[in-house]
Amino acid sequence: MYAIIETGAKQYKVAKGDKVRVEKLEGAAGDVVKFDALLVSDGKSVQVGSPIVKGVTVSAKILRDGKDKKVVVFKYKPKIGYRKKQGHRQPFTEIEILAIGDPVSSAKAPAEKPAAEKAAPAAKPAASKAAEPAKATAAKSATAAKSATAAKLAAAKTTAAKSATTAKKTTSTAAKTTTAKKTTSSASTAAKKPAAKKPEEK
Repeated sequence: MYAIIETGAKQYKVAKGDKVRVEKLEGAAGDVVKFDALLVSDGKSVQVGSPIVKGVTVSAKILRDGKDKKVVVFKYKPKIGYRKKQGHRQPFTEIEILAIGDPVSSAKAPAEKPAAEKAAPAAKPAASKAAEPAKATAAKSATAAKSATAAKLAAAKTTAAKSATTAKKTTSTAAKTTTAKKTTSSASTAAKKPAAKKPEEK
């Protein structure tokens, strides 16, 4: 069985009894620390967390603190005589994995459910009977609301049709009035024009 844990912004694959060097942790030698598991596998199935596997923790014991091998940092710039040498030893904590917590078994939950179901089998029919009148009332109210909505839509369509007809009639009446006015004005204009003078006879 193994697990994936995260500490110091790094992930490690660990199993029971492993000794791992991780980024320095707070605590003294002999202290027990716990990590959340990101992934757990028992060889047959794999559980992946989102982001962690609930109910699973990895216990570890701090063995010692130390420093890693020296890393040389050398800075160099050509033609100007710039040279700089620097060393660095990264601190670490060595831990030993004591145990990987067992995940919450999904098989245990169904075993507990039948007892609760057996304790209240008679309560379910009563609850369903009590819920039937409420369901019928809700269905009736929904039907009534639908019919009222349909009636409102029909009334709105009728009103719109009537308004459109009235508008058409008004437009045709206005057009007829305008035509009559134009005819009258043209007749009056023709009446006002003087008669053409006949040429005098010599």
